[in-house]
Amino acid sequence: MVSAEYPVTWPQGSPLFQMTPGLRIGPASAYNTDIITIDPNTGTQIDVPPHSIPRPQSKLPNAGPLGLAYTDKVPVWQFAGEACVIDVRPLRDAGAKGRSALIGKREIQAWERKHRALRAGDVVLFRSDYTDAYYRPLPEGRRFIADALEGSAPGWPDPDPEAMEYIAAQGVRAAGTDSPSMGPIPDLAEPTHYAGLRHGMVWTEGATRLGSLPPTGALYCMLGPKYEGGNTSEARAFAITGPEAAKLIDSVRKRQVADLSVTLAPERPLWWPGSGVGNHRQPFITINWQYMPTLDFYAQVHMMDAHTGTHLVPPSYALPEPGFDNSRYAPEVRRWLEEYEKRFGRRGVSTVTVEQVDIGQTVGPARVIDVSEPEITAGQVKAFEERKGVLRPGEVVLFRSGYSDRCFEPGAAASRCMADPLNGKAASWPAMTPELVLYLAGKGIRAVGADTPSVGGADARQALMTYWALGSRGMVAVEFLTNLRAVPDNAWFLFAATKIRGAHGGPGRAIAIY
Repeated sequence: MVSAEYPVTWPQGSPLFQMTPGLRIGPASAYNTDIITIDPNTGTQIDVPPHSIPRPQSKLPNAGPLGLAYTDKVPVWQFAGEACVIDVRPLRDAGAKGRSALIGKREIQAWERKHRALRAGDVVLFRSDYTDAYYRPLPEGRRFIADALEGSAPGWPDPDPEAMEYIAAQGVRAAGTDSPSMGPIPDLAEPTHYAGLRHGMVWTEGATRLGSLPPTGALYCMLGPKYEGGNTSEARAFAITGPEAAKLIDSVRKRQVADLSVTLAPERPLWWPGSGVGNHRQPFITINWQYMPTLDFYAQVHMMDAHTGTHLVPPSYALPEPGFDNSRYAPEVRRWLEEYEKRFGRRGVSTVTVEQVDIGQTVGPARVIDVSEPEITAGQVKAFEERKGVLRPGEVVLFRSGYSDRCFEPGAAASRCMADPLNGKAASWPAMTPELVLYLAGKGIRAVGADTPSVGGADARQALMTYWALGSRGMVAVEFLTNLRAVPDNAWFLFAATKIRGAHGGPGRAIAIY
């Protein structure tokens, strides 16, 4: 869980996580929005090679091409694979105060003798249950990182450099740990990082609940926002078990994975500009806060609206909390609500924010429907079903228009994506109607996605009614996808938003496995 009440940031001077209200449902807004300020080294997170490898042009020691393998450049298949869970619980508190017990090659080879040899396509997960035991609200949560760094408690167990070199030699290019960092303290953190990242590995830090997985056979995924030039990213880690896992693992080993997320960069049209003047939401901003001379790189902090880039829309985005007095809406919105309830029934209420949306709701077989008209209607979906088969509960319906592929341009051209349609200077992107939402809900569909900035479109009245309909039926949307042309029939869609407590939207990463 990412929240200011938890030990989510590195306690030695890193910027603190913050989430502040943007808008709240009431006279000035029909929606709830949030402003998130986050160091990518927050909570559960991903490290990629430039976290330890300098750019080749820097001429620094250890510089090389992998110094350019940022979060937006790492091949997306590396973020998934078969979970190989190595149980190192006896080492959890075995270190001296301020020191980590070391996971060596011996523990890894013992696991291989018991189960099977490691190979390419595996994700090696070191299970100590450290996070399960010590990740608690502050001040108790100081035991997670701060007490160990101060030398008042044992450090977390992690692999030594030889162990990391060993798993890399087996062809493994992804790993994870349920400790705060893939690095033993006090003096082996960077050598262990370098030992793996120099081979092009990526890994999860701060995973939890690894004991819920079998030793092998689960598909493990680590998905985080796609930052341009980012050497780390906050993330969401999850696994798929059951009969589908084996087929998905096989596809990942064959690298049959498509990236469906837009890149987060300040000059791109990522954030809602609103219509007219003074109606925009928080722009996406990257702040360089600490220069690292060993990498010739600035550590970064990102400030953004909760609906930035590829993101999740939970029910509480447009639905007020129980007890909300509808007279607090602006007069225009009250008229829209009266019309909505006459046509579609009572608008619901909700307190379901991002962290309460079950990960299984945004993971499942993908049904990709091509659309081009300004309105996406139930009739178009019924025509698709006649050709391709009926929609079924558990599937994720994705509307493919190619809009984001065409409009996601930087600089002055960015206005063509959202600002021009919102101000009547260009046609809107294809948008769902409330009638369509009701049809999909009746089919048991619980999640939809689109390669457009929003599923609601540029018309404020229809957009709000669409979000009311989605939230009132317990449905969620994944907006601003891209590259849906790469998703064939029989693919699986996987999306994960950062698990931020109380957020009314959630930036994340979407992929397809086929």
